[in-house]
Amino acid sequence: MFDLKARRRFLDKPVDPVRIDPSNDVSALLRGMASTAFQGKNLALAADVWEEMLRAEATVLFGLAGAMVPAGMRRVMVHLIEKRRIDCLVSTGANLFHDIHETLGRRHWQGTPHVNDSALRDAGLDRMYDVYAKEEEFNDTDKYIYDFAAGLERRPYSTREFFRLMGEDLCRAGSEEGILTAAFKAGVHVYCPALGDSSIGIALAMHDGDDRNVIFDIIGDVRETAHIVSTAPATGIVFVGGGTPKNYIQQTEVTADMMRKHSPGHKYAVQVTSDAPHWGGLSGCTFEESQSWGKIARDSRRVTVNCDATIALPILATALSQRLDGYERKLPDMSLEGAQRVESRIWQ
Repeated sequence: MFDLKARRRFLDKPVDPVRIDPSNDVSALLRGMASTAFQGKNLALAADVWEEMLRAEATVLFGLAGAMVPAGMRRVMVHLIEKRRIDCLVSTGANLFHDIHETLGRRHWQGTPHVNDSALRDAGLDRMYDVYAKEEEFNDTDKYIYDFAAGLERRPYSTREFFRLMGEDLCRAGSEEGILTAAFKAGVHVYCPALGDSSIGIALAMHDGDDRNVIFDIIGDVRETAHIVSTAPATGIVFVGGGTPKNYIQQTEVTADMMRKHSPGHKYAVQVTSDAPHWGGLSGCTFEESQSWGKIARDSRRVTVNCDATIALPILATALSQRLDGYERKLPDMSLEGAQRVESRIWQ
């Protein structure tokens, strides 16, 4: 005999097959997918959680990893920044380099992974899976970064300061709207904790002599991001891929706690990843694992979408655009006054 009382607890919602309606928009399609299963349901829930964090006026931190800009996601990111679907961006240096590249009017090209890469080398082409780029144009982008840095005042910079100034300069030098120009105009903070691990780092390394090197205050970045989450009434996080941006955003809660700025963990959490948790790496780790560190709130609204971000991100951005059309969100206070003050609960 089955435990029918226990059965009723488990059988809460039936699967409702998706109905195809030619008049539906993307948002309506996702609402229908919320009653299905697997990653279709998770994608629908991701749109719900992201919408909820925006309507709750949480401060939204976005982690961007993977070769998203070469794959055609620059304008999606520009839209999210311009519409203030995000408030703080933590990115790999590679994505920001490719953003600078495209903002300056240069292109990435559709290709194929089934190619003789030695022949590409002979042709002066670099490959990122099925995307090509011209080596000499990359060198020109390196030179822009080199020349920009050479004109800066000789003092330490946080990566946020550096990219804010570069975004301002690209408003003049560029021919396309990019992530950095849009962030400069919208007041969205951009951080790059692993800046040296990119062509930006290569370009900056070309300066000859310590007197011309740009010095980065990366610990100032850590304090700033901890200050942002500790002073926000609530925070939401959205991760595309994992890597350094994911860990950097999640550690803000740990840092804030050690600075005697108690933070309960991120209240809303969405991640789109193609990595699996059983390899032990952060890119695939679950939000439940992050709860053991205090990074994610106990009562958080969270969802993981196991999907290629070049599929999921445009769908999510479009659905949010349709759902929030005309909605006036109160923007969070992103001022950094007091961000450099540290009160350790351990060593003082």
